[in-house]
Amino acid sequence: MRFPLLLTIFHPLAALASSPHTPSETPSTLTTRDGIRLTYTQTGPRSGPPILFITGWRQAAIEWRQQSAYFSAAGFRVTTFDLRGHGESEEPSFGYRISRFAADLDDLLTHLNLHKVAIVGHSMGCSVAWAWWDQYPASHKRVAKFVFADQPAAMVKNPAWSDEYAAEIAAVFAPLELFGLANDISAQLEPLVRGMFTPTVSETDLQWVLEQNRKMSDENSGALLVDHAFADWRDVLPRITVQSLVLAGEVSVFPPRGIEWVAQQIPGAESYTFTEAEKGSHFVFWENPERFNEVVEAFLRK
Repeated sequence: MRFPLLLTIFHPLAALASSPHTPSETPSTLTTRDGIRLTYTQTGPRSGPPILFITGWRQAAIEWRQQSAYFSAAGFRVTTFDLRGHGESEEPSFGYRISRFAADLDDLLTHLNLHKVAIVGHSMGCSVAWAWWDQYPASHKRVAKFVFADQPAAMVKNPAWSDEYAAEIAAVFAPLELFGLANDISAQLEPLVRGMFTPTVSETDLQWVLEQNRKMSDENSGALLVDHAFADWRDVLPRITVQSLVLAGEVSVFPPRGIEWVAQQIPGAESYTFTEAEKGSHFVFWENPERFNEVVEAFLRK
């Protein structure tokens, strides 16, 4: 697995601190059907078009702060939430599988009675959205658009696949490599997360993100990583029937070729690859929020 790096010229935390549009609404909670408390926050005008952000593996909803500020100021009704075991949500000893996270997402959509919502998923957040689409066809009417940011359809290479095909779909892990990572996640977390950013990401930013990551236990995050990485969504993508935008990064840990393959499988999907000059890392939404937000908003307003 490669960890490409580039220069950072923007300091997100400092910029946000001076923003007049920093989200400030008090977080709320809901209880899932299996009794787990999830924390969510809504900002922006109540009458605005709804947009829901889903984080990646081990990330906290607060990491969407630059999107919450931007889109709520632009008139959208923004919802972010902490996945089970993440951020400020309850961390039970069970349920660390994508199918359970999809059920939690359906509970949230039902609890908030969201309709015509645009769902933006990053990394594992895309997998949660794909699982939800697969498992809850009766709820499809709630969604108007999808944005899928930097997630392959399959992360682990099946030994029966050719190297060429694995590269085409960005299956970047060998099975034993993935288990090795999950079983040593305490030691591997910082280099793994650091590699998802550009080389000069400030230590302040990086350590803050790692602080959010460490709100989840290594044991639970390791179990989730295995379930997430071994999932295969190739048969779900052609069945997505709403307008979709697929985002890749030229210097992401996931080669953009594989993310663009995802776009090719979704009927009528649009795609955009953030260049190296645009700081197109796995965390482009953090490192270049202005460009990320601009691309997403242009798609949503079509």
